[in-house]
Amino acid sequence: MPIPQFNKTIDNTFNQLASGRKSFILPLVPREVGSVISVSAGIVKVLGLPGAGFEELLKFPNGLFGIAYNIDEDSIGAILLGEDSLLNAGDEVERTGRVMDIPVDKTLIGRVINPLGEPVDGKGSFSFKQRLPIERPAPAIMDRSTVSVPLQTGLKVIDALIPIGRGQRELILGDRQTGKTAIAIDTILNQNDKNVICVYCAIGQRASSIAKVIANLEEKGAMEYTIVVATEGNNAPGLKYIAPYAATSIAEYFMEQGRDVLIVYDDLTHHARAYRELSLLLRRPPGREAFPGDIFYIHSRLLERSTHLSDKLKGGSLTALPIIETEAQDISAYIPTNLISITDGQIYLSPKLFELGILPAVDVGKSVSRVGGKAQLPAYRSITGNLKLAYSQFEELETFSRFGTRLDENTRKIIEHGKRIRVCLKQNELRPMPVPEQIVILLALSGGLFDVVPVNKVQEAEAALQKIITELPKEVLKRLLSDNDLSDTDRKIILKIASDTLAPFKDKPEPESASASETEAKPKPKNEPEPEPKSASETETKPKPKKEPEPEPAQNHK
Repeated sequence: MPIPQFNKTIDNTFNQLASGRKSFILPLVPREVGSVISVSAGIVKVLGLPGAGFEELLKFPNGLFGIAYNIDEDSIGAILLGEDSLLNAGDEVERTGRVMDIPVDKTLIGRVINPLGEPVDGKGSFSFKQRLPIERPAPAIMDRSTVSVPLQTGLKVIDALIPIGRGQRELILGDRQTGKTAIAIDTILNQNDKNVICVYCAIGQRASSIAKVIANLEEKGAMEYTIVVATEGNNAPGLKYIAPYAATSIAEYFMEQGRDVLIVYDDLTHHARAYRELSLLLRRPPGREAFPGDIFYIHSRLLERSTHLSDKLKGGSLTALPIIETEAQDISAYIPTNLISITDGQIYLSPKLFELGILPAVDVGKSVSRVGGKAQLPAYRSITGNLKLAYSQFEELETFSRFGTRLDENTRKIIEHGKRIRVCLKQNELRPMPVPEQIVILLALSGGLFDVVPVNKVQEAEAALQKIITELPKEVLKRLLSDNDLSDTDRKIILKIASDTLAPFKDKPEPESASASETEAKPKPKNEPEPEPKSASETETKPKPKKEPEPEPAQNHK
């Protein structure tokens, strides 16, 4: 290479280095770093990070995160959102400058995720455009609207006697293995073709139970409008604690777009126990049943986010069905009473009814809906007005009749009618019933059409009534779902078709039952079937023949 060209190349190289040196600016990003002092079950104590705030997200090694919960003068107590076995004392901790949040998007529908927003269903990652904090303030009072639209569960006993409205918070409580989750799953299945997004939040459940729920939802096609947020029983207590808040933020995303959303918390007993475990490890003072003093607040701030928004905020709604497990039917325990006072009603499941095979095992006497009655369809209100009273009377009289006392005819009719109410309110799992079928059955029940049907044939007769829905005029079916009361003409049409359908199921040997009732009215012939034809005159004159079976030999002597 010639010397002049070589010199020119050297000059160009140095000029580029000089210009690059002038344009380069070293980016100095301040990082606040601390260190781990100690690690316990789900809790990490951190030294340093003087600028960290309450509930700020902290970043640990190995992809772990934590939430700063105890801000002390010289240390921070953090809730770990992952396995504590991956951390050691002396590990580096870094501030993130943000609170815990979760991705929200329409792509979440049909997916199973954990509270961190990570997919756990093996279907790969999903795209999202927005993240929302898991802790958000509840809507203001003036941003809310009244509960006016019903949320049909597909269960006759609930839709008729304990109705739920969109935007309501209805507690489901009962002992373990009494069918609490089954009611929630049936409600999710019944939202098919009703433009309702469902969120199922499993808190500390067994992996087999979660898999069974997901399998049922997929089998019935409910995963097309459902999101599952799952934490298993062996997950860290921090994940169980944030699970319901993360699920509520996802539900709020759809509610703020004007959609109707149903969220199920299964169950908040595990949530309260996880928070108690974290609080005791953080050295917070225990209170009643060793729960911390703010246990009421963590549930109230969660459930107050469920509401019906006003029209100016697109009119969306968030209906909550929290589940609570009681111990030995004690609904006056700490956590159940807290949630009963927070929610707008409760559905109590009785283990005694469950053992008798009366499913769903809803105890109508202890269940109530304080808001949903106004949102109930008018057709239900015109039919089921006296149904709850008649059923309550039956339950009391049934207990009284077990003592073997003689009952008058009116009491016997109430008991027989109540038995048929109980059988009609029974329903198989995973088979929600449409509104027209419910109204036809309940109308026939309140009209006394089932009273002439033997108890062992009631379910068969009910199945026959479900098949006659196609025979009803289309105008009548539309009016059943409308906001108008059931007219007398519609009632007569339905009762006429129902009466014709139930006619083959009537108890045929009516004259025998009539003669039996006549003989029951006479106290004599019961214990003396043989002497009647022989000594009719003597039985009329003697006042107490049935207690003395000895006159027979005397008659032979005569």
